[in-house]
Amino acid sequence: MTLYVDSSALIKRYVDEHDSDVAVELMRTDAVLVTSRLTEVETRRNLTRLLHGDDLERQRHALSNDLDVFALVALDATTMSTAARIAEQTLCRSLDSVHLGAARRAGAATTLLTFDTRQASAARQIGMDVIGV
Repeated sequence: MTLYVDSSALIKRYVDEHDSDVAVELMRTDAVLVTSRLTEVETRRNLTRLLHGDDLERQRHALSNDLDVFALVALDATTMSTAARIAEQTLCRSLDSVHLGAARRAGAATTLLTFDTRQASAARQIGMDVIGV
């Protein structure tokens, strides 16, 4: 299984939140983990908002190491065109459409791991399998 991990799921790996244990367990499966640089941007922003000092530095380092294991979908013209079509079709938020465009580029059989209910709804509208919410 290919699993596209968005920032609402990935942040749970570094910050103890509701459903953190679920997210971490789902990422421990034998799935191929995929994300995009957008996830890195959003996750780093949230780490900075939620953590401080040594905790922040430790989790930034962990994120950097983890991203080395993920396959990264390029946010190129093809991905962004796909995202624009998804935004038009679902009227979802712009950054959600970028995540969904990247997930689509990862392959038709890609499952989305998210804890964002609006993004999950848009993903289901375009026929994606969703876990998390």
